[in-house]
Amino acid sequence: MSGPALVGQAAIDTVRELYAHAIAIERDAVNRYVGLAQAMDEQGNDPVAALFRQLAVFESEQLRALEARAHGLALPSVALASLGIDSPETVLPERAPGLITPRHALGIALEAEVRARAFFTDVRTVATDPALRALAQEMAAEEDRHIVLVEQALFGDAGL
Repeated sequence: MSGPALVGQAAIDTVRELYAHAIAIERDAVNRYVGLAQAMDEQGNDPVAALFRQLAVFESEQLRALEARAHGLALPSVALASLGIDSPETVLPERAPGLITPRHALGIALEAEVRARAFFTDVRTVATDPALRALAQEMAAEEDRHIVLVEQALFGDAGL
């Protein structure tokens, strides 16, 4: 029998543990994107605010889907600090209020999505349980979709 997949400081060796971490990550992401959307609204940057609102919706949908899939499972309590960082999708609150530029906000969002993908990719890489690997791959692919949206806004023709 092999040991748990160690990702950051978190030992992930069951689907239940991955669900618990993923739910915590998605819940945090929803709050951060709502905050970034509000910050961009305050600056009158409607296109970037709309992107953050859309990302908040995507994260909310993912959160509800994860909660539904994990319904009935006894999930362990997860502190986001157990990931070795505050959260893979944390957008640092002190970087957001009033003074943040749209480009900086998008850069923070991109960093957060890349960290989230790396977390799930790391779980997939070290996990020995095929179900755990498959679930981690699915979650990493979801982060890839978010990365594409943020990169399009950041590096595309958005006039930032």
